[in-house]
Amino acid sequence: MASTDGLVPITRAFLASYYDKYPFDPLSVEVSRLSDQIRDMCNDLVEESPASEGEKVLLEEVEQGPPHKVDENMWKNREQIEEILLLLEDSHLPASLKKQSGDEDSEFETVLGRLREKFNSTLDILVSFQAKNSEFVFNTVMTYMPQDFRGSLIRQQRERSERNKQAEIDSLVSSGGSIRDKYALLWNQQMERRRQLADLGSATGVYKTLMKYLVGVPEVLMDFIRQINDDHGPIEEQRERYGPPLYSLTKMVQSIRFFLTLLWSRLENRKLKKDEFSVLEDAAETYTSEFERFIKFIGVVFLNSPFFVTAEEAGTLTARKYEEYKEISIPAGEIHELSVTVDSINSYVAWDFLLVQGKMTLQDVGFSIECTDLSEKTTKILPYRRYEADQGHFCACIPGSYKLVWDNSYAAFFRKVVRYKVDCIPPVVESESVETAAD
Repeated sequence: MASTDGLVPITRAFLASYYDKYPFDPLSVEVSRLSDQIRDMCNDLVEESPASEGEKVLLEEVEQGPPHKVDENMWKNREQIEEILLLLEDSHLPASLKKQSGDEDSEFETVLGRLREKFNSTLDILVSFQAKNSEFVFNTVMTYMPQDFRGSLIRQQRERSERNKQAEIDSLVSSGGSIRDKYALLWNQQMERRRQLADLGSATGVYKTLMKYLVGVPEVLMDFIRQINDDHGPIEEQRERYGPPLYSLTKMVQSIRFFLTLLWSRLENRKLKKDEFSVLEDAAETYTSEFERFIKFIGVVFLNSPFFVTAEEAGTLTARKYEEYKEISIPAGEIHELSVTVDSINSYVAWDFLLVQGKMTLQDVGFSIECTDLSEKTTKILPYRRYEADQGHFCACIPGSYKLVWDNSYAAFFRKVVRYKVDCIPPVVESESVETAAD
């Protein structure tokens, strides 16, 4: 487990100074110029033939402007690229275009091929960026978790959650859901990931019982994952710094998709103008190259961005607060027993204790664990041994009463003071809302 001694979560002020080192070179002026041209051509097409109800919905979305959050813009760009690629499929081309022949047809097919290649390449880059970024954040958080069953439980929960989310997507697509429907669900899932991260930070929901026993997990980590995505938290600085160029690219790809939708629906009654496709190809080239440049840039920023800084750097000091251990005094010649009831198999029984040492000599205490199952049969789980301190856990294979025994019966004169924490952690399952959605 990596150490966070002397560290506090990143602050917005610190991120501002960090981002000063990573200025983003302005977008090409072609982004603005071509976006304006595409919008003008959209207006011309609507003047030729009034927009349908479906086209009005797209127009409203374009006019609303891009989302505020950086990651939501990434999902919006991904959605629009998929919609464009769908429109460029042979099965979705207007019948009038399919009837073209000769040199005209050959030129058109060449342009279509280039458009498909550009958007497919950009889509692959974006998908890879999102996957790597998600994995990087999760693995960074896990670096500061105890590297034992507790971290494993959180990983298991995440893996199960991701399988359920993918099953939701597959089910939606197989039942005929649209690309819009798919991305609405993907964004809802992203919000669910944020909620789970916040739950982990505040020890609520599925993580509540697990976090009760996360001995040694620094509070700085809990603070970080709880506040990182707040509307006015550290990431807001990122939105203000790098949002504007991304917003311009989001608006551009929305306009390209809207233009293609309008154009395709009107080509049954009019011919394709050569300059329309020329502008479209220029816009696609500019958008894909600039968006790929932005993805590469922001990937470097994310990779090097600090999660924690020293208290001095952040200009604040925070005291760590850990749950209190219980303390018992075991007289000489006696034992202390603690029973833990396990109701579900695959629960974890976990303990952490140390002997408060006296001033005269180093001391130890006997420790063992046994289980009495529902049929009253007793089984030794952990054999007797003497310790100065110990931390451990095991997965319960059967329900029953698990007895932890601290033994000072061998001592003739000295009592033993033991500081301990014991808990039973039930099997990790997802929250009811996630289970229901998965079903």
